Amino acid sequence: MKIDLHCHTTLSDGSLGIEEVITQAKRTGIDVLSITDHDTLASFSRAQVLGERYGVKIIQGVEMSAWDKERNRKVHILCYAPKKPDRLEGLCLKCCEIRKSCSKEMIEKVRELYPITEESVLKHSTGSKSIFKQHIMRALIDYGYALEFYGKLNDELFNLQNGTCLVEREYPDVKFVLELIKAARGVSVMAHPAQYDNLELLEELAANGKIDGVEVYHYTADEETRNRMLEIAQKYNLIVTGGSDFHGLYNAQPSHLGSNTTTKENLDRIIRLSNKRGTEN
Repeated sequence: MKIDLHCHTTLSDGSLGIEEVITQAKRTGIDVLSITDHDTLASFSRAQVLGERYGVKIIQGVEMSAWDKERNRKVHILCYAPKKPDRLEGLCLKCCEIRKSCSKEMIEKVRELYPITEESVLKHSTGSKSIFKQHIMRALIDYGYALEFYGKLNDELFNLQNGTCLVEREYPDVKFVLELIKAARGVSVMAHPAQYDNLELLEELAANGKIDGVEVYHYTADEETRNRMLEIAQKYNLIVTGGSDFHGLYNAQPSHLGSNTTTKENLDRIIRLSNKRGTEN
């Protein structure tokens, strides 16, 4: 059984729509897929219908934006199979507003350097719940200022350390996000800990029983980092997941659907835990 529990559509920062993603999943032999758009659960109803049509089982998911206040860095949390997803709606809306505010400021900074229009960015974010750096880069490519999304110009403008046009603000505290996921009767998994240097946070949360799992199999983690995450997972009995983090045209590295996967055993653990929480008062 082939299981990919991390991918994105045009509802956030993916370049393909829900149906295109699901049909491609079918073509690549994926049996179970979770669409985990950033800070929105809006894909699920349509994805579930399309999944039944094409023979791909859909697990409801979302990638939540959060902040590690102690270390002052971003962290992403995947939530799977929430029995009460409406309890996440307010947080999703808040995170989308934060992202939109940052993006609008980034567009203004970019426009001081390059004569592009705000409309040229917005046309690429049609259907998305937020505006992402990829949409700004696409407008810059349209007007000939770059040939690729993750080349020299992207590094100059949006590098996480010193990008001249990067704007970041704090998202909700990670511990609050985890509590809300539990209240929504969902299962929490830390997404790609290597990407934002979240390993120390992962162990802290795991030791305190605050998080359910970790995404070990992701293209940002080398073998040494994967082994470290597996040690933490074994020590604290965490669920271990994997996913392609597919964005289509907007991928930072080549990563097709099914390029990283989750075992059936760990998917079963997610479903059992979600079902157990669904029966709690």
